[in-house]
Amino acid sequence: MPDDSLVGPHGWSPLLIAAMIFFAMGFVTWLNGPLISFVRVAFSLTDFNAFFIPLVFYVSYLLFSIPASMIARKLGLKQGLALSIVVSAIGVATFGQFIAWRIYGGALTGLLTLGAGLSLMQVVINPLVSLLGPPTHAAKRIAIMGICNKFAGILAPIVLATLVMHNIGGVAAQAAAATDPAVREGILSNFVHALYWPYLGMAAMLLVVAAIVAVSSLPNLEAPPIPSLSGEATTSIFRPHLVWGFITMFLYVGAEVMAGDAIGTYGQGFGLPLDQTKFFTSLTLGGMLIGYIAGFLVVPRILPQERYLELSCVLGIVLTALAFLTHGYTSVLCVALLGVANAMIMPTIFPIAIRGAGAATPLASALLVMSYSGGAIIPQFYVLLKPYLGFQGMFALLVLPCYAAILAYARRYGRVGLGPLPLERR
Repeated sequence: MPDDSLVGPHGWSPLLIAAMIFFAMGFVTWLNGPLISFVRVAFSLTDFNAFFIPLVFYVSYLLFSIPASMIARKLGLKQGLALSIVVSAIGVATFGQFIAWRIYGGALTGLLTLGAGLSLMQVVINPLVSLLGPPTHAAKRIAIMGICNKFAGILAPIVLATLVMHNIGGVAAQAAAATDPAVREGILSNFVHALYWPYLGMAAMLLVVAAIVAVSSLPNLEAPPIPSLSGEATTSIFRPHLVWGFITMFLYVGAEVMAGDAIGTYGQGFGLPLDQTKFFTSLTLGGMLIGYIAGFLVVPRILPQERYLELSCVLGIVLTALAFLTHGYTSVLCVALLGVANAMIMPTIFPIAIRGAGAATPLASALLVMSYSGGAIIPQFYVLLKPYLGFQGMFALLVLPCYAAILAYARRYGRVGLGPLPLERR
């Protein structure tokens, strides 16, 4: 018998299917951190060019979220989810193939395709999970998704590092020492081919998940019509809590990517070896997993989700300051612990921002997913400016204002009744 206080009248089945999807997608999407180090060695790139990995991946949310909301309206929930996973599988396979061919531009195209599939998935899944039960438990339901996503994200970099990047430091040294270009190309070619079969395997895994979704009992719900961006519909959707929610989510995803994907580069700034920094993304995701579990236990039994959001921002500010004031492994640990602070921020911002959207919920969701492009923009500022301001100073200069802005949003819009407003329904 389902726990109605958490999942509502639809029961546990839709939530379990969503959890499976989040696990599968977490496995293939939380590889960006170690991939930055991988492509820098494989293609002899600068930090700026290597950070095209998160740039292309997260800018896809900006490009594809609105089209994804239209597809969601046309296909409905089940078909939309199945299609999103198939598109993601194509992106993963494309990335692996072009990496094997050592065509960096083609590999980035694969990441863009993966992002297109994820945009459709996020537009459908996030409001679904938010609305499956009482609004006071929305962050808790999304936290369950986060636990599945981040657990897979912890495993993925470890698997990649063990199977493919186990000797990345030695490969980099051998390639740098090779005086014969043919020898150097041979070393790097063998290195990148090790990534081919794991990525094809992940693409096959995603196709299996898509097939499960397609034949599952998940209700094929129809998304409400998307209003035009003029007249009364515009007035009903572009409310302050959504507009500022877009900006806040943009800043949050940027901060999350800084703590998760950029932590390896951050550690290398202290001279830490590649064979250690390749695991640092898993440390941050481990912190996020702890944060999700803590949120699941605390919200709303002890604290309402909006108050927990405020405390998360304060913790993020403290840890960022400590990362700036310390050095070496201690500083890296402070950055990794930002995962604990970050865990419940997105699950709380999302239901606050879409409350009251009514029939415009798909469009509101799409706008919030577009804001994930903060993960593309903010890390690029870090890479461009850290040579001038120092990697620690630049990290703090970017991340501290993000947490301060999220805290201001939580205090301004999160305390309306200490819970999301009831959603308008037709």
